[in-house]
Amino acid sequence: MTILVTGGAGFIGSNFVLDWLKGSDEPVVTLDALTYAGNLENLASLQGDARHTFVKGDICDRALVDQLLSQHRPRALIHFAAESHVDRSISGPGAFMRTNIEGTYTLLEAARTYWSGLSDADKAAWRFHHVSTDEVYGSLSAEDPPFAETKTYEPNSPYSASKAASDHLVRAWHHTYGLPVLTTNCSNNYGPLHFPEKLIPLMIVNALAGKALPIYGDGKNVRDWLFVTDHASAIRAVLQGGRVGETYNIGGWNEMTNLEIVHTVCELLDELRPDASGSYKRLITYVKDRPGHDRRYAIDARKIERELGWRPAETFATGIRKTVQWYLDNPEWVARVQSGAYRDWVAQQYQA
Repeated sequence: MTILVTGGAGFIGSNFVLDWLKGSDEPVVTLDALTYAGNLENLASLQGDARHTFVKGDICDRALVDQLLSQHRPRALIHFAAESHVDRSISGPGAFMRTNIEGTYTLLEAARTYWSGLSDADKAAWRFHHVSTDEVYGSLSAEDPPFAETKTYEPNSPYSASKAASDHLVRAWHHTYGLPVLTTNCSNNYGPLHFPEKLIPLMIVNALAGKALPIYGDGKNVRDWLFVTDHASAIRAVLQGGRVGETYNIGGWNEMTNLEIVHTVCELLDELRPDASGSYKRLITYVKDRPGHDRRYAIDARKIERELGWRPAETFATGIRKTVQWYLDNPEWVARVQSGAYRDWVAQQYQA
């Protein structure tokens, strides 16, 4: 018994692999191209662990994916690998089309070929689990109900459009070829090992360096925040008991504005690492809003609770404290991921 995880050196993928092997001896094969957000150091604690095999490679490489399926004979493929940063998709959409659409297609075709050669019993037990995002559903007004699994797709960025396309491919491979698939659409994740381009780690890292804390527009864009290990536990629940062909929305039941998030981070840093110059809130800076910036996301996670009994274990208060503390405790990790190219990119994106 083995599982194959794509994108397992990235933020969510690595947290999933670590969480999986903390609670199970079932081996994991991790496939990751180690692009800027894929960091093998995230999996350093597994070095020498016979349960874990790491393979550096591209999900668009069909021959490699075929080889891994044939060699390791996994019972499931959990597909995290994706380009995921909206700002990067606006400035360079091509990489998102290749990884998120072509890569998913390649995996589906390799999985279909492998699955077709299994025994009837192994076919029935096999799963292709596709990890997606709430951004495929578009934007909500303040009065709209949260996204349910039946919500119409209305992607508004190249990133969300590419993920919507991948969701549709997964659905089609199930309905056309019978491939046993599961899809999960999650809200904004946060937690340890998060590359510091996204809101929460960027605010922590910038604050500690005495740099500006850039907030788009008026700071009132709302997101539903999900602690990353809660996401991992939800995926385990869906993989174990989810109905084939179904979609499950995974959310943290934590709607907050970006400004509220930044204030919370600053208050925790004021407590845990006070600055003699005063509250970190003094560093908050408002910058020009990005194009097509969705106003609000919110996940209705009642289906996964009703069918599988899953609810997040962390509140935002407990999860954000753990997150801030992790960054305070791991400055070497932060320093190593902050290359010169990364700093130049952040400066370009967040011009006042």
